[in-house]
Amino acid sequence: MAHPPDAFVGSMLGLAVGDALGLPLENLSPRRGVKLFPHLHRHQFFFGRGLFSDDTEHACLTGQALLRSGGDADTFRRDLARRLRWWAAGLPAGTGRATIRACTKLWLGWSSERSGVHSAGNGPAMRSPLLGVAFGPDRERLKSFVRASTRITHTDPKAECGALAVAWAAHRAAETREARPPEPGQFLSELRELLAGERAAGTLLDSLSAAESDLRAGRPTEEYARTIGLSRGVSGYMYHTVPVALYAWLRYPDDFRTAVSSAIRCGGDTDTVAAITGALVGARVGKGGLPPEWLAGVIDWPRSVKWVEALAARVAKGDWLTAPQPAQRLAVWALPARNTAFFGWVLAHAARRLLPPY
Repeated sequence: MAHPPDAFVGSMLGLAVGDALGLPLENLSPRRGVKLFPHLHRHQFFFGRGLFSDDTEHACLTGQALLRSGGDADTFRRDLARRLRWWAAGLPAGTGRATIRACTKLWLGWSSERSGVHSAGNGPAMRSPLLGVAFGPDRERLKSFVRASTRITHTDPKAECGALAVAWAAHRAAETREARPPEPGQFLSELRELLAGERAAGTLLDSLSAAESDLRAGRPTEEYARTIGLSRGVSGYMYHTVPVALYAWLRYPDDFRTAVSSAIRCGGDTDTVAAITGALVGARVGKGGLPPEWLAGVIDWPRSVKWVEALAARVAKGDWLTAPQPAQRLAVWALPARNTAFFGWVLAHAARRLLPPY
C-alpha cells in the first residue's frame, strides 16, 4: 500500500472517536450545545462514555467492502450496496433521509447503479477518508471508488465532489506524515486540478478560497464557520460539512484534540464534521496521536475500538487489491439489541434537550 498501516488505523480510529465525541451535540446550535454539554474534553453521550453513530458504521462498511472487492470498483460497489441494505434493515437511529431512501430502493429491487437519489447530503463523505488513504496516489482509481461509493446513495454531483475532496485530503494527510502539512494554497490548487471539469465544484472551491485568508490569520474553526454563514451550526449539506472539516484539519493538522473540539464547537451536524476532521488528522498523526482517554472512553460493541482497529489493519495490508479477502468477522447477531438500546438513549437525549439550561 502507498501509506503505512498506522495511517489507516489512525484515520479509522480518528473518525470513530470524532463521531463519538460529536454525537451528543448533534443538531444543536453552538451556544446551546456548549450549555448542555460543556465538557468537550471527554465523552458525554452515555454517563461519560461514547458510542458510535452511522458515520463510523459507514466507514466500517466501506472497509468491509474493500476487503471483498479484489481491487475492483464494480465488485466494491455491489458489496457495499448489499451491506448498506442490511445495515438499514437494522433500523439505525439518525440516518439521513437520502440514505434511507436509497437503501429502500435497494430492498425494492433497484440495482446499486440506480439506487441513488438526487441529494447532496454528507453521507458519502463518511465513507471516503478510507478510500483516500487506500487509493490517493492513483487519482483515477480513487475517483472510480469514490464515485462507486457515492452514487449508491447520492447522485447530486456536489455529493461526489465533496466526497472526493475529503478523500484527497485524507491521502495528503497520510502522505505528509513525516513532512510539513500541505499549505492551504497548495492544497486548494490540487483540489482545483482534481475537480477540473466538474461544474458542481465551484461553490465548494469558493468556500475553500475564503478559508485561505482565515487560515493565514490563524482564526479558529468556529470563526471560519461564521464567515461562510454557518453561525447557527453546520448543516448536513455536503458543501457546508466538508469546508468546515477541511478547515479544522488544515488549521490544526497535528493537534487531534484541538481540531476535533473546534469542529464540535461549530454546532449542527457535529458528529459528522468531527468524524471527518478526526479521520483527516488521524491519518497524519496515527493512533499514537489520538488522546488515549478518548479511545478508552468508547464502549460500543460489537463494532468496538478494537474491532475498528483490526479492520483498518487488514485493509492496510492490501491483500484485497489482488484477490478478495474474507470480511472482518462481526457479531451481527448482537446488532439488533445494540441498535435498540442506542435508539432508546437517543430518545432520552431528545427529552433532555427540552429542559434547561437554555
